[in-house]
Amino acid sequence: MKKILQKLSVFAGISMMTASGSLTAFASDASASSEVSTGGAVLSTFILPMVVLVFLYLLMIRPQQKQEKETRQMQENLQPGDEVITRGGIVGLVLRVDDNTKTVLIETGSNHVKLRVIQEAIVKNMTAEEAAASEKAKEQKNKSGISLGKPKDE
Repeated sequence: MKKILQKLSVFAGISMMTASGSLTAFASDASASSEVSTGGAVLSTFILPMVVLVFLYLLMIRPQQKQEKETRQMQENLQPGDEVITRGGIVGLVLRVDDNTKTVLIETGSNHVKLRVIQEAIVKNMTAEEAAASEKAKEQKNKSGISLGKPKDE
């Protein structure tokens, strides 16, 4: 019985040494492969959010900033006589622009009601838009050579 236990202990020792050696080898292989995959994971962790941020900037933030700049420029270039629309939907004719207080005096309706509003409340300058639309139509007419008026045979 003693010999059997001795043989088993030798066998167990050898198998333990073999198993621990293979585990160590496996661990070193795993650490080498994890360094490669960790490097790839870190790279993809930083690149994907950067791509998403660039995409959001180009599709959402940049056009909104451009539109806000155009609106601010329109508000600063208001002149007496311009027909405007406020954020509240009030349509009126600009009577006076006060650059010191950044307010605009507009006249609405047939009763000649006068309202003083801040320039930032003006969202649309109808006079400027109509002028730009008519100018664009003239350019298209000149480019195409087609007359939008009466036919030539009449």
